[in-house]
Amino acid sequence: MFVSVKKRTIIAFVTVIVLAAVCMVAISNETVATVFNNNSLRKVPVYSVDTQEKVVALTFDAAWGADKTQGILDILEKHGVDGTFFLVGFWIDKYPDMVKKIAESGCDIGNHSNNHLNMSTLDKSQICRELDYVSGKVEELTGQSPKFFRPPFGDYNNTLIETVEERGMVGVQWSVDSLDWQGKSATDILSRVSKGVKNGSIILFHNNSDNILEALPLVIANLKNQGYKMVKLSDMVYTGNYTVDNNGVQHKNTV
Repeated sequence: MFVSVKKRTIIAFVTVIVLAAVCMVAISNETVATVFNNNSLRKVPVYSVDTQEKVVALTFDAAWGADKTQGILDILEKHGVDGTFFLVGFWIDKYPDMVKKIAESGCDIGNHSNNHLNMSTLDKSQICRELDYVSGKVEELTGQSPKFFRPPFGDYNNTLIETVEERGMVGVQWSVDSLDWQGKSATDILSRVSKGVKNGSIILFHNNSDNILEALPLVIANLKNQGYKMVKLSDMVYTGNYTVDNNGVQHKNTV
């Protein structure tokens, strides 16, 4: 009798374990499928570029102040490197001559919205007004329309990215954040960039941060020592025939 009971207990216990395992597998598979489905629907801007070349992009967001912008342009020219400036509409309105100087320097000019808002909170018509005003002003001042858009605060959703693409632009974020806007020292900025950089990195700076003029020469020298070439976005980011994976890495389509 004792043996019979023990066998039944063991069999029941094993059955429970097996059923639990089957349920866990089913739940796990359902979760993976849900995540995959969500990811497949999510549109992602370009954070970096998949490339074998040792190239990186220096980018500068301009929303407040302009007194250091000429200094940045002078440093870029002195060291023979290119950059990209993302401009906000009210900055353009306040500093139109500087917009022209940026264009004349050969640097790219990107669209950074008109009013520096959280773009994911806007409807499509509002997004269109934010984008179109800046692109129109840049073209009016320079004769060139922006090819790239960076959302303020890095805030985006599918509606924004789709509208950006409809406007013939590529949505761009960053893969290396210098955090220069926090008032970090030149050496701290250098450390953050040098540790985070790799082929195809997009590096974020701000045109009027406290120590940008001290940090930028150090960053350029360090990147050159590592063998990197600093280019504008139009020389690194694809504007057609590409895909962007869930991590924001842009890949050139091979077919």
